[in-house]
Amino acid sequence: MILTLCCLESCMNVKNKTIENEAVVNLTTSPKGHTLHHNSVFSKDGQWIVFDGRNDDTKIGETATIGMVNIETREERVLYQTTNQTIYGPGVGAVSFSPVQDEVIFIHGLPNANEERPYDISRRTGMLVDIQQEGSAFPADARDVSAPYVPGSLRGGTHSHCWSPDGAMLSFTYNDELVEPDLRVVGVMLKPEADILVDEKPGNSNGRYYAAIVSDVVANPTPGSDDINKAFDECWLSPAADGTSDDYSIAFQGNTIDENGQLVTEIFVVEIDKEKILADKDAVGKAGERPKVPRGIRQKRLTYGANLSDLRHWLRSSHDGKYIYALAKDEQGNNQVVRCNVRDGKLSFVTNNPFSISSPFNLCKESKKITFVAENNVFVYDMDRNESIQLTRNDLKDLRVVGAPSFSPDGDFVVYNQYERMGDEEYLQIKRVIITKK
Repeated sequence: MILTLCCLESCMNVKNKTIENEAVVNLTTSPKGHTLHHNSVFSKDGQWIVFDGRNDDTKIGETATIGMVNIETREERVLYQTTNQTIYGPGVGAVSFSPVQDEVIFIHGLPNANEERPYDISRRTGMLVDIQQEGSAFPADARDVSAPYVPGSLRGGTHSHCWSPDGAMLSFTYNDELVEPDLRVVGVMLKPEADILVDEKPGNSNGRYYAAIVSDVVANPTPGSDDINKAFDECWLSPAADGTSDDYSIAFQGNTIDENGQLVTEIFVVEIDKEKILADKDAVGKAGERPKVPRGIRQKRLTYGANLSDLRHWLRSSHDGKYIYALAKDEQGNNQVVRCNVRDGKLSFVTNNPFSISSPFNLCKESKKITFVAENNVFVYDMDRNESIQLTRNDLKDLRVVGAPSFSPDGDFVVYNQYERMGDEEYLQIKRVIITKK
């Protein structure tokens, strides 16, 4: 069945305007990179923004620092720095704040990275740092590459970590180092009663969380089936608003193959039952196997014919768990925001802009506004007023706006990345633009 995307009733005549009271402020000014992750960049009190030291999105393996900047004083602090950093690793990046604790998580390459075995998608873990305890750093996920494997450990690379809304769990994407490393899957980390301890061997590390894979992928999907060869770029869904479940779910993008042999990206969901995940110790897998999905955990295909945009973006959900938001192309080939009803999988266009969205997007806390980049400018789409508001006034020839903009917790402003020229160099800085005045 092919699902036809329909437009929301409120989306018949989308207005576009430039905000009258433009107020752009540079929060960072130091001559180095300040890359924002696509999610959870604000501290729980909204006073700090966390970043990594990349000046190029592709250079995690060469990046040594994690930092944060105060939104009022613009003070920059270094939270973590690698030791023995080279162009081959270890490397750090993609950092997010916990929504409930003064803690961040970020990608960390393996300490023994070198020219022969550099930083790689299958050679990294999540690292936790308590910002109140200088020098504290603990691996989130345990890594065990020596069979028999310890339950709750993985043997590859976790990436793009995302906290659950209550801060109790983490989702991530994963590539295994030992078996089919090109197959990307989605996983989850749960807090166990005790740390996951593994043998002290090269490539191994203990972890604070119990990790498991929650998406089924196959190398060669059957055309026209629900098989997927990639699970990626997920978001958390709050428990069902109708009270049918108390468990969180994860929505993720999955690449299917249609009857004509064409790749089609659809939305899948999987309910995170902690007890079932922790009970299946065999899910860790054996030598020669990838980690398995725990018994009783089953993904469900939500959309048919969605064909989400090939522009990289992460799914987002409404605060009540009723809707999932994504990007898809309209009839003109422009990237627009669409939303999926979690109950029936129906998709509707949210935006109807005369231009194409060129970045990942984020929702405000109340799920009433969406921020994104288009034509080298930052926009906010107001669902209630049905208009896209241009917050910045850049020309296409100006230095690039990159990455995913994010709303402040109070919804008053948006922060984003843009290159700034300093002498002969260009450095990625963090900027703030006001939406409303108090």
